[in-house]
Amino acid sequence: MEAEKMIYEDIKNFFGQFAWKPEIVNDDGERFRKFLAVGMGGSNLAADLVRILRPDLDIAVHRDYGLPEYLEADRLVLLCSHSGNTEEVIDAYNEAGKRNFKRMAIGAGGKLLELAEKDKTPYLRFPENKIQPRVALGFSFLALLKAIGDEKLLEASSLLAKTLKPADSEENGKKLAEGLRGFVPVIYASNRNKGLSYVWKVIFNETAKIPAFANVFPELNHNEMTGFDFNGETKPMNEKLAFIFLEDGADYSRITKRATVTIKLMSGKRFKVEKVVLTGSSPVEKIFNSIILAHFTAYHLALNYGVEPEAVPMVEDFKKLIG
Repeated sequence: MEAEKMIYEDIKNFFGQFAWKPEIVNDDGERFRKFLAVGMGGSNLAADLVRILRPDLDIAVHRDYGLPEYLEADRLVLLCSHSGNTEEVIDAYNEAGKRNFKRMAIGAGGKLLELAEKDKTPYLRFPENKIQPRVALGFSFLALLKAIGDEKLLEASSLLAKTLKPADSEENGKKLAEGLRGFVPVIYASNRNKGLSYVWKVIFNETAKIPAFANVFPELNHNEMTGFDFNGETKPMNEKLAFIFLEDGADYSRITKRATVTIKLMSGKRFKVEKVVLTGSSPVEKIFNSIILAHFTAYHLALNYGVEPEAVPMVEDFKKLIG
């Protein structure tokens, strides 16, 4: 299938996105220290990754219509929509204008950038592409770094154009996909890597067309974990779960111990358990190596299940139904 080949090539060439040099159009020179990233789906995953790499940065994430009721005047509203036509983001753009908040648009085109051009609002436009938002995460990540003014991290990220080797992850992705076939993935990570576990979940949902869930340590040890202490009638509900643990050497030692003990407990109950170690020469490289592995895993799961990995037909059908 043509679409199948397209997303495969997009994953293989993921590194190429980092060669892009984002520029702000209609830049008024004003800079901020507080941000609100507004967006839905794959268009707003980058903000969660920035929060991993910049824990000192005051950047909130909004996945809804409008804007939070309370919003400081010195917070820049970043409107993120790959297509530029996401209705929640357009709604938030208009709300920001009504409430006189400073705003910046990010996307590939569509109504959002048309409005930004008309209103002389600062915006960043992705290079022309037909990449699905979840796979265009390199573009959205770089754009967000430019928007917040982090030139240092932007420069470090540009190195990924040479250091990322997606092809090296495909065999591991195939192997992981084979092990996950017939199971519902549950992805666990440290709280600091919460955004990364969520990206894995989204990729499984949209590419492999399967349910997937994510949670973080230490919170999961205080509630969710007890849901897997099954017996009798609850056993069939749990038998189809497979746990993926994202292991980061930079995690706090007590988090690492919690993960180790949780793996032991889950293995003892004969759950399928997979451990994915984050690898790379820098924190940003570790994140994107992991994301590429998630993409290949979901892609090969889609092939195993005989589903088309590129499109998201249920999302498109839903949009038509709500008008």
